[in-house]
Amino acid sequence: MIPVAVRESGLPEGLVAIPVRTRLIAPNDDLAVLVGDAIRGIAQPGDVVAIAETGVAIAQSRFIAAEAIRPSPLALALSRHADPMATVSQPESLQLVIDQVGARKVVWAAVAHVFGRLRGRRGAFYEILGEAIAAIDGYTGTMPPYERAIVLGPAEPDRVATELAEALGVHVAIVDANDLRRTKALGASPHLDRAAVERALLSNPGGNGDEQTPIVVLAWRGEGPNPLVTP
Repeated sequence: MIPVAVRESGLPEGLVAIPVRTRLIAPNDDLAVLVGDAIRGIAQPGDVVAIAETGVAIAQSRFIAAEAIRPSPLALALSRHADPMATVSQPESLQLVIDQVGARKVVWAAVAHVFGRLRGRRGAFYEILGEAIAAIDGYTGTMPPYERAIVLGPAEPDRVATELAEALGVHVAIVDANDLRRTKALGASPHLDRAAVERALLSNPGGNGDEQTPIVVLAWRGEGPNPLVTP
């Protein structure tokens, strides 16, 4: 496996991103064992291990089969007008948002979005609904048996990251990354600079397809302290 140099936002060349392949993650998996086996011989103490939030959520059994959701007329209507790449273009995913925040708030967000677009402003729908959308991943269509599963956000990501860091002897981040250069550290063990981790993963080295690499080791092999870790 050849490390991919990370040079986002001026990060030093001593930082390398190493995608790590695992077996298919299953509900109730012991993540400490699975991740520990995967990174053995790759990660060193002080490195940062970034784990895809979808993998953590699946291990926590936080997913729903799309067939088990019956979209309402509102979900069907609004999803037709969403960006095809957006999670809410899937009516089942949008229905979960409606169930969480209520139809009134979703309608208000949609109206605000339309008026915002007329004034040249984008993104009001997502700003208003915030975490209600961010916590849901639409079905990906890539990795059976989850190709028709809607994955929810992981529960207590900070706690999970901290417990994994203690068990594995490395820093741990639980991240949501995609190929649109959007990355969010949902959880992090103590002393991690979340913003720096997000910048390091902007190129999404783990991928969003069938790579089966839900772990990326951010290995610091340069001079001085690891730039992803705060004192």
